[in-house]
Amino acid sequence: MPMLEISGIYKAYRRQEILKGVTLTVKPGECVGIVGYNGCGKTTLLRILIGLEQQTKGQILMDGEDISHLKPSERNMGIIFQNYALFPNMTVLENVEYALKLRPGKKAESRKIALQTLDAIGMSDQTEKRPSQLSGGQQQRVAIARTLALNPKIILLDEPISALDVSMREVMKKELKDIQRRFHSTMIFITHEQEEAFYLSDRIMVMSEGNIEQIDTPQTIYHHPAN
Repeated sequence: MPMLEISGIYKAYRRQEILKGVTLTVKPGECVGIVGYNGCGKTTLLRILIGLEQQTKGQILMDGEDISHLKPSERNMGIIFQNYALFPNMTVLENVEYALKLRPGKKAESRKIALQTLDAIGMSDQTEKRPSQLSGGQQQRVAIARTLALNPKIILLDEPISALDVSMREVMKKELKDIQRRFHSTMIFITHEQEEAFYLSDRIMVMSEGNIEQIDTPQTIYHHPAN
């Protein structure tokens, strides 16, 4: 069974169609990159998947269950925003612990889970620092740890490395790929950087003006573009 099935997703604002029948199937453990110019609809699609916006029409299934109208907290997805959205007044450990404490049954072991996750991504020596004391790459790892600690079925990433400088982008591309493989995470990320998409993705979805132009492997899209 597919992990995620997106069927005929439409989104309109004041008669303007932002998404025009987007359909996508994602397998467990797959990393799918969504590429396209600004305004093509990729961010809107990500917000609809996590539940921050409601589609005008269409259905979203996870493991065969319709989640189209569930709240974000009920969808078992995690999202990592472009600016990482870390709490500046909390330490690294507290940032990772925070969401765990809000989950039923997780509060008692929140510190243990947070420490284990930070150790798994190489941040166990930074637990008492605050976000302002970390590099951009380290902040991103904390944001990833916070999401991984919740053990979501799907991780969504909004322009995951666009805020980093060029040298750090190369490092984080490799780290993201390594984390995805080690945790067997199902990931969907959006980007306008083709190189990033080709490196990280098992499949790439190319969007333009709310439509899907092509969905295929990086190799096929590179050698046999649809247009």
